[in-house]
Amino acid sequence: MSGNKQDLLLFFDRPTEPCFMQKGEDNAVFQLPEHYYPDKYKSASAQLESKFGSDSGRSIPIRNIALPDLSLPMQLPYNDQFSLFVPAHRQLAGRLIDIFMNMRDVADLQSVCAYCQLRINPYMFNYCLSVAILHRPDTKGLNIPTFAETFPDKFVDPKVFRKARETTTVVPEGSRMPVIIPQNYTAADAEPEQRVAYFREDIGINLHHWHWHLVYPFEAADRSIVDKDRRGELLYYMHQQIIARYNMERLCNNLPRVTRYNDFRAPIEEGYFPKLDSQVASRAWPPRFANSVVKDLDRPVDQIRVDVTTLEAWRDRFVQAIEEGAIDLPSGRKLPLDEKTGIDILGNLMEASSISLNPAKYGDFHNMGHVVISYAHDPDHRHLEQFGVMGDSSTAMRDPVFYRWHAYVDDVFNLHKAKLPAYTPQQLDFPSIRVSSISVQGRGGANTFATQWEQSTVELSRGLDFQPRGSMPARFTHLQHEDFMYNIEVNNTSGQSMMGTVRIFMAPAGDESGQPLPFEDQRRMMVELDKFSTPLPPGNNTIKRSSKDSSVTIPFERTFRSQDSRRGEPGSAEAAEFDFCGCGWPHHMLLPKGTAQGYPCVLFVQVTNWNEDRVEQDLVGSCNDAASYCGIRDRKYPDKRAMGFPFDRPNPASSLSDFLQPNMAVQQCRIKFTDATRIRAQN
Repeated sequence: MSGNKQDLLLFFDRPTEPCFMQKGEDNAVFQLPEHYYPDKYKSASAQLESKFGSDSGRSIPIRNIALPDLSLPMQLPYNDQFSLFVPAHRQLAGRLIDIFMNMRDVADLQSVCAYCQLRINPYMFNYCLSVAILHRPDTKGLNIPTFAETFPDKFVDPKVFRKARETTTVVPEGSRMPVIIPQNYTAADAEPEQRVAYFREDIGINLHHWHWHLVYPFEAADRSIVDKDRRGELLYYMHQQIIARYNMERLCNNLPRVTRYNDFRAPIEEGYFPKLDSQVASRAWPPRFANSVVKDLDRPVDQIRVDVTTLEAWRDRFVQAIEEGAIDLPSGRKLPLDEKTGIDILGNLMEASSISLNPAKYGDFHNMGHVVISYAHDPDHRHLEQFGVMGDSSTAMRDPVFYRWHAYVDDVFNLHKAKLPAYTPQQLDFPSIRVSSISVQGRGGANTFATQWEQSTVELSRGLDFQPRGSMPARFTHLQHEDFMYNIEVNNTSGQSMMGTVRIFMAPAGDESGQPLPFEDQRRMMVELDKFSTPLPPGNNTIKRSSKDSSVTIPFERTFRSQDSRRGEPGSAEAAEFDFCGCGWPHHMLLPKGTAQGYPCVLFVQVTNWNEDRVEQDLVGSCNDAASYCGIRDRKYPDKRAMGFPFDRPNPASSLSDFLQPNMAVQQCRIKFTDATRIRAQN
């Protein structure tokens, strides 16, 4: 039957194989109108329909509609890379999103998708269809396959695909052993940055970054798709937290904190050789050699011409606006950067999405930083090279320079935060609520977190185009922690029931040499672990909270689970437990690695007044378990306070203990790493 929204997911199956070939578990084929076939297939359309349709499990007739004007999206060559950071690509994608959003029903959307899938760049097609499915009223509830399933070449050592091809060709389905994705294959131990490669190259972390940009697209004619609640502030906070989290990881591995990339004329000390091949573009991702220097870009093929001096000018205008406490609008009027909305305005300018209030003046600073770095190897296209991994949201976090760039972007945002008045004790306290202690308990013991390696399985078959059918599991190694429980002791002396918001953070106890961190450094390295509301009856309360319920993370199964195991129609009772949003930090990376001796860290808790924090809204049927980094789809951010409160602003306190109010508590903890690997139990 044409128009079944579940069939849209078949377009994600083996994405470069034509949609008239068999797709999905039931070998479904799309029955195309004759003029939908591209020229290279048109003369053989009848034979192709007979070849793939004769033994198909199901035939899906495609409605013959008057096709919209696709000339703009078709400008991107089929076999090129696609990047949300490249302005011309964003424009093409914005047009295709509009086309998909404006189709009158699911059957028409299927029809235009069938035509596009045979002609339009697969990466861009996948992105635009994903955005449309997430935002169309008639497709909400559909769960898009993870990008790692659809395009595993962006996440996995290419040697894996040769082994997978051999296995699927030789070994019958049901007897196939998982192929092993090697760890640490991009550099030797002589490269210090390789100590944190397990973080940078983690599949779940890179999927998080890709999915965040999927939920928050840059451009669309429907403003509501882009203009989501506190979007600019969320761009700031999500990346700020990644830098804080990465710095803790570095300290656990005897590496210094990230050096800001703030001098665009200086060499980038670190090189990066990604060891990835693009199956669509049929070429290896280019490396960046050590001590590369970025240069002016002049690449007509990508419609990019930007000088390093332009980047510097945009940066200077940001700094000037922050110094003046207001941005310039195109009308000549000034818009103040106040406590409530200033960071959101700056975030939207920095990201340069379509809701930037003055792109002509403040430019495209964040994205062009990515782009200029990603073309350092071929700035004028003389070698016909495409961008490096920094140019793609699904691969950028693999590169050490990503963290250097975002550490500097975060410095710019922090200039604004430093202009705001410090929180007063009255703003920080919750009168009559007294927090006496926080502790954690798990397999590591009292106040000790336990970590080790774990091997898990991901399904590659959906992305193995033009290879024998059937399941092809691959096994990869990642960091994992033991589950633990928070125990928080709170006394409510008010004599009446209250509601509290519990905010839990973690930070390093010391710097690179083990000396206590100055409070200004420590507050910027505070990593949010959880945030939740809880009733507080009068008297003493013991709050217990499992690490599995973190407001930052999504479960492992949600990051990697194959859609083929999903039961029932979207919205049905059977499917309810499977329904999810894919945006969220991977739960297996909630904690840093730690050390064999036990890395010293400090755990912080604050209980604030829920009546002052809460946002009135209906949360039924929405995805809200990773709200801290991702917000809540189609809703307001579920906390009135500034993201990162109470650590988002500088404070005159000289130490964390000086900062504490009666509604806060701290606990010295350790993260103990065991250098052993276990196999994850498969559901």
